[in-house]
Amino acid sequence: MTILEKIENFILYLTVFLIPLVFLTLFANPFSPTKVIILTFGVALILFVKAIRVIVEGSLQVSTTSFDFPIILLLIAYLASAILKTPNKMEAFFMPGTASVIFASGLLYFFISNLKKKEKETLSGVIFLSGLTAAIISLLSFSGVFTYIPQLPSFVADPSFNPLGGQLPLVIFLAVIIPLGINQILSQKELVKKVFSGFAIAILVLSLVLATYNILPGKSGQIRFIDYKTSWSVTIDALKESPVLGIGPANFLTAFNRFKPLSYNLTDHWMIKFSSARNYYLTALTEVGLLGGAALILIFSVIYKLLRKNLKEKKIFGENTPLLSLIILLILFAFFAAVVNHLVLLFVFLALAAKSRAITLNFSAQTTKKGARSLASRLPSFLVVLPVIIVLIVFAVFSSRVLIAEVKYRDALDALVINDGITTYESLREAINTNPYIDRYHATYSQVNLALANSLALVEEPTDEDRATITQLIQQAIEEAKATVALNPSRSGNWEVLARTYQAIVAFAEGADQFSIQSFNQAIALDPLNPNLRITLGGIYYSLGNYDAAIEVFKLAVLAKSDYANAHYNLAFAYKEKGDIDNAIQAMTVVLSLADENSSDYQSAKTELENLEQRKLNEEGEFSENLAPPQTGEESTTAPLLELPEDLAPPTTPDQ
Repeated sequence: MTILEKIENFILYLTVFLIPLVFLTLFANPFSPTKVIILTFGVALILFVKAIRVIVEGSLQVSTTSFDFPIILLLIAYLASAILKTPNKMEAFFMPGTASVIFASGLLYFFISNLKKKEKETLSGVIFLSGLTAAIISLLSFSGVFTYIPQLPSFVADPSFNPLGGQLPLVIFLAVIIPLGINQILSQKELVKKVFSGFAIAILVLSLVLATYNILPGKSGQIRFIDYKTSWSVTIDALKESPVLGIGPANFLTAFNRFKPLSYNLTDHWMIKFSSARNYYLTALTEVGLLGGAALILIFSVIYKLLRKNLKEKKIFGENTPLLSLIILLILFAFFAAVVNHLVLLFVFLALAAKSRAITLNFSAQTTKKGARSLASRLPSFLVVLPVIIVLIVFAVFSSRVLIAEVKYRDALDALVINDGITTYESLREAINTNPYIDRYHATYSQVNLALANSLALVEEPTDEDRATITQLIQQAIEEAKATVALNPSRSGNWEVLARTYQAIVAFAEGADQFSIQSFNQAIALDPLNPNLRITLGGIYYSLGNYDAAIEVFKLAVLAKSDYANAHYNLAFAYKEKGDIDNAIQAMTVVLSLADENSSDYQSAKTELENLEQRKLNEEGEFSENLAPPQTGEESTTAPLLELPEDLAPPTTPDQ
């Protein structure tokens, strides 16, 4: 084995070992981005070393397996869908980078397929050791040891902490690698090694039991899942719209907002927006369509053939242990969504379970000139790997900018927590200048500009300079909110950011109310069963005195969620201001039937209902001397600081 080959294998082992374990507080989310970085940069380093080997050796050894075609098809599905379907390519390839995770894991599969039998056994041991380390860290965290180390981040001191970022990811990871430990016990001949392997499995099982206990209903780590009915409905409607390539990697949230069924609003977690389906398969079908589904079916068929062969030969453990772990993982994928660690495990175990056949590709050239033989013979191999090296350099440069921007964004959030407005403002601006393609940067920056404008507007006697600054901050807030929409116009949340930005400056900017209405309408078009969006839009009409429009919008909010007391409450007030007391009483009576009798909301609704009933009596003539006109609220006496120009109007809405 050459030195370059040893380096390549070492990077491969290290990458697989570190992905489940490493997290960095440099980012707002210390877990997922870190694991994506280790995966992609690890694969990039392996590619670079392999490119050098091709130049030096003049050849490339590849291995073929029965999984090659399905995996290539799956990679094509994710890449094509990311390029053609995901509106914001940055989300697909970098943050959260679903397409890059699948592509890098696919390359990892081909690297592992090239390993010799003994090297694959070593990799299985590395995976088991990584899981054992994660289990030990989890147990230490549960015991409270980390609370005595003040240098650690605060979240590490939480008893439920583990390096995978959650109890459920840990449960899945440990359940999948336990067969590797059992195989080590069965394969070891020395008693000491058997005892060590048994002790290691005991640690894994203990950690698995504790993590499983913590995610049970009513426990601290309980997880709310989207139900299968909602997931299925979202998937089917997404496939109806885009059957071949789906709606795009990292874009399930958009599909969820648009296609969730009315029954979802009757669940106790109706306010939660999910970024993945109930399991991995429905998520994959939604995001990469039938092309990705076909690839998964082909993978299942190959696994079935391998399993049937192993059962016939009565070989479950030994070299077939990775197939058992793979089957466990695929079964768990039917019940739970997948994170980065699990997707990497999928491709790793596919490579370990497959029987490979080595092929050598020769890139050397023949020459008759002895002096130039060495250089000329390496020219074809150099030309072959040159595009790979160029792509790796471009990837490294662009990725570094992405990471720097993410660090700046984390700095802004940290400054925001301690109310350091200047640092927050400057850090966000640096993050956007470094990487302008992340919509959450622009959304946060927009809100910060609004907050600064509002703080200046509260000054009793603002100077001309203050007024100019307020105007500039408002314009900047609108421009950043529009940039949020431009980066992903199919996401309802981005339109909501723009709508609420206009809504917040109604007192400062002429025409902002109409712009807010336009933007809220588009947000509702992309999330039609969200009652809160309709309640907010109805509130704008209500404040403008357009009670007929407010009533119609509030009625739709009631239709979206019939058991939502706040929707009926707003509808009652709109009826009241219009003078339709009978319908107002009816709506307020519904509020009382939905509200908790022991809550302050119930008492408020009861008081309003009594007032409405009294007003009805007054209008019937019993207490006519106490009649008073409806109160629609005080009009703003503050003159607008600016008239919004046309370039600050909402962007053109996309066709749906």
